Amino acid sequence: MIFHRAVIIHGLADARAARAARQPVTLLSAPGAGLYAGCLWWRSVVDFARSDTSVPDSAIMDILDCADGSGQAMAALRAGVRNLVLWREAPGWNAVAEMAAEQGGCLLATAPASLDMAAWGAADRLDTWLAAAEGCAIRR
Repeated sequence: MIFHRAVIIHGLADARAARAARQPVTLLSAPGAGLYAGCLWWRSVVDFARSDTSVPDSAIMDILDCADGSGQAMAALRAGVRNLVLWREAPGWNAVAEMAAEQGGCLLATAPASLDMAAWGAADRLDTWLAAAEGCAIRR
């Protein structure tokens, strides 16, 4: 599957900043956010970012990182989150991968390379990061 350049977001402000760059972007949750923030929080942030008319409309993809939480990954798929990170050694990985594929999504064993918006100076590097490549192929 091909994803746009990824940006780790920690909330709506980061999602807005990523969209304001006017580049296609993959919104990536923080590592393990599926465990502590949950899939409904993620869906809300992504849906709100997509519908926010205060920033330019651009191509947005999203990936929720569930770390080793197979149950949380399955819950996320049931809630409509299509692209997930789930550690390969997580129990039931193959079942979650099959469920994701049936829903037209993708299950990744590791998160793609990304710019973390919480890192010092990330906002200053955002435009350059997103413009560096059109997208990247992700192996499952």
